[in-house]
Amino acid sequence: MARDPQDEDLLLSILDLELTGGATTPDLEIVLADYVRAVAQRAGIPLHAVTHEVTDTATAYLGLARGTADSPRRDLMLVWDERLGWSIAIEPRGNDHPPVICHLSGHVAPPPGTVAQFVADVLGGRLSGQLSPVPARLDRPALAAHLSGILA
Repeated sequence: MARDPQDEDLLLSILDLELTGGATTPDLEIVLADYVRAVAQRAGIPLHAVTHEVTDTATAYLGLARGTADSPRRDLMLVWDERLGWSIAIEPRGNDHPPVICHLSGHVAPPPGTVAQFVADVLGGRLSGQLSPVPARLDRPALAAHLSGILA
């Protein structure tokens, strides 16, 4: 929707995005879908409980079928976003903000097996933690290339 290259640069900077130079970068929508499906498969989460989207923010949601060892009746979700990575939170009621139980530290998109182990550890009561700070800069082409590389 930009009128000229300067307008395009301005719009991209407002969204904290950069113009990609060519078609060599994998499409984030496609590799995120593959990545989320791989995480769901490794963590034993049925695909009907999984969704993702790439809009102004890339996110994923995976509904967990059981609670933690401490709170077995709480509905939980495994969520991902491109800035914070993976975390497990309590399903919100209504429009409440979901309370995060634990955040997976490290790269925002670790291999699916690492995420599956994180889920098993949190649900088994072997892991808890806090959120990490939000990264200063977002690089979607690098994220798409990273996701493509770990799925190869």
